[in-house]
Amino acid sequence: MRRKTVIDLQNMKAANEKIAMITAYDATMARLVDSAGVDMVLVGDSLGMVIQGAEDTLSVTLDDMIYHGRCVARGLKSAHLTVDMPFMSYQVSAEQALTSAGRLVQEGRAQSVKLEGGQRSAPAIEKIVAAGIPVMGHIGLTPQSVNTLGGWRVQGRTDDAAAQLMTDALAVQDAGAFSVVLEMVPTELAAEVSAALNIPTIGIGAGPDCDGQVLVCNDLLGLDMSFSPKFLRRFAELEKPITGAFSEYIAAVRDGSFPAQAHCFHRSNPTKKVTRLY
Repeated sequence: MRRKTVIDLQNMKAANEKIAMITAYDATMARLVDSAGVDMVLVGDSLGMVIQGAEDTLSVTLDDMIYHGRCVARGLKSAHLTVDMPFMSYQVSAEQALTSAGRLVQEGRAQSVKLEGGQRSAPAIEKIVAAGIPVMGHIGLTPQSVNTLGGWRVQGRTDDAAAQLMTDALAVQDAGAFSVVLEMVPTELAAEVSAALNIPTIGIGAGPDCDGQVLVCNDLLGLDMSFSPKFLRRFAELEKPITGAFSEYIAAVRDGSFPAQAHCFHRSNPTKKVTRLY
């Protein structure tokens, strides 16, 4: 089975076929989303919050992304794999960006990389693409800039902000990106950007008119019911069933009903006593 390429994804936009992307962080979840038929899997630096328990993504390292990228790659057979470039792995210079992207491909087994920022990130995108590594852009709410943005806020609400977002989208495209994520922007603006670009837009909190959508696997499965942003639709609510299963296991261990005989191994000649070998 062939893995999807950036050409396949761009052809989906041309054919008006919606692109489904899911963020995952390990081989098991990658295997499950791949078997379901997802088009793209993102190893997001959101792992800092979802996996590591941090308050934001800023502490995630390039080595973290390489490790999780490699894990996810092992679970994929058909989906395209994109891996995030974490904070301070590309901001210093275009040369640094290329080196970091190269490690994500070579060591993290990424097929493409994703980085945040519009006009300001264009030189890095150009440098990486020129070396033969596909790049996905990311504009709107950019979590690595959460301290500058003043929190997790919708972007592009005012006329000036909307114009800047369109400028950023075109800059990302002109720099050679094959796709761009639009995060937490007004639906009408996302529709305008998607119509203006030749490359696919992947939305999260950006309405139905993007060329595709992305959600984090843990979020759409309802593994943390306390996390409920407006853009999230839970396609399952697994937190209670999972904690329930853990509780049943604990009770079975304590009352001695697990392991039962069906879960045990036995000697071929149990009547013979074990003797010392010395």
